[in-house]
Amino acid sequence: MIEGLLVGLQAAISPFNILMVFIGCFLGTFIGMLPGLGPMSIIAIMIPIAIQLGDPASALILLSGVYYGAIFGGSTSSILINAPGVAGTVASSFDGYPMARAGQAGKALTIAAISSFAGGTIGAILLMIFAPVLSSVAKLFWSAEYFALMVLGLTAIAAFAGQGKIIKAMCMTVFGVMLATVGESALHNAARFTMGIMDLQSGIYFVTLVMGLFALPEAIFLILDKKRSQAMANNNKIENLRITKEEAREIAPVIGRQSLLGFFVGVLPGAGATMASFLGYGIERNLAPSGEREKFGQGSIRGLAAPETANNAACTGSFVPMLTLGIPGSGTTAILLGALVALSITPGPRLMEDQPEVFWAVIISMYLGNLVLLILNLPLIPYIAKLLTVPRHYLIPFVIFFSLIGAYIGQNNATELLIMIALGCMATVLRFGGFPLPPMIIGFILGGMLEDNLGRAMRKAGGMEFMWERPMTLAILILAMALLIYPILKDRKRPSGE
Repeated sequence: MIEGLLVGLQAAISPFNILMVFIGCFLGTFIGMLPGLGPMSIIAIMIPIAIQLGDPASALILLSGVYYGAIFGGSTSSILINAPGVAGTVASSFDGYPMARAGQAGKALTIAAISSFAGGTIGAILLMIFAPVLSSVAKLFWSAEYFALMVLGLTAIAAFAGQGKIIKAMCMTVFGVMLATVGESALHNAARFTMGIMDLQSGIYFVTLVMGLFALPEAIFLILDKKRSQAMANNNKIENLRITKEEAREIAPVIGRQSLLGFFVGVLPGAGATMASFLGYGIERNLAPSGEREKFGQGSIRGLAAPETANNAACTGSFVPMLTLGIPGSGTTAILLGALVALSITPGPRLMEDQPEVFWAVIISMYLGNLVLLILNLPLIPYIAKLLTVPRHYLIPFVIFFSLIGAYIGQNNATELLIMIALGCMATVLRFGGFPLPPMIIGFILGGMLEDNLGRAMRKAGGMEFMWERPMTLAILILAMALLIYPILKDRKRPSGE
């Protein structure tokens, strides 16, 4: 291991590979800032360029830099205009955007940058230490455990529901799962709930859903609610870019906990940064004191630091199954896996021994990349935050334009635009009705994976017996049930006047 680490270090600190780290982080940061694009598109475009580099280590360092750079920079659009284009940064908008609306955009971006750096750096260190061991742990998880893990992820809805809104949150989660069933089933290869529309056979595009639920309703609200729009216009002054010592002490334990949680969630194939950010947010809300808990969703610094730390740590952890097992944990790592195969690299348990210069160079480059991202982002925060100084009558068309572009660019058909507009109108009505929208996102993201893993587990076990025959599956399901029942009972015990 030590010998391989030295070989990887020598490869990572070469001038050319340091340049690749910088280019990858720079491109990833700005691609992540653009709502609707995300890292998958740019990585797919850059694969031919990476192959031309000739050196597999340099190619993977470049593509990896784009990946975690996009996660790092993806929080910017979430915080400033409530238009998350990367799934892992959706949870960052829950408290980041209210902070920006309250005139604390600079502070929100600073917290996001520090949390992202800490989560990514700690994740890189943990990856270096535990990668060989964690690869064997990941092998213990089969379809049954992944099904239970998806159920556990769905119970995070309690974290996004206010007082007395648990039932509404559950309804939104079920609705999200229903939307995930639209299109061809991976198990049966048959189209479902498409209403005869050919463009729906591939399902509803994630970015279309996110833009329809968050970005478009926000623009509609700014148009309908003139008082709110005027209040936001009065908060355009960018100030208070620094965090206080008290705030630093408050988020320090959050960053520590979520770095560990995010990394270990990222290790599990199929979990990834999105689930880590949702779970991190939910856990920190439940751990927060009662007074601080009520601030979640309204501009809590804990609510911003938690998902930002968790998603970057998970991004690092997701390289464990990809490099050691050849199992992609997300769509982005699936593209990276394809790039490895195109470079004649066979990911698996023997990669660390057969090609240590690739394995360890990528891991070490992640630490360097996080330094580059911090240096790149912190000086730019005052300039990025000035996006809020754009007058409302300019910003609203800007949000709508990027929403339309983001929805169209993924599938290249006009049907996505119509779906987004329909979802936007529906989301506006739901917001007026007090229905929380994040649970719908959770249900949509996890619904497909839940169905796939349930089908595989049932075929293997010959029925539903796997739920109680596998101890790990049963333990996770019991934990999920407890996390769901507890907030319901808690709501019932509250006095009716609360």
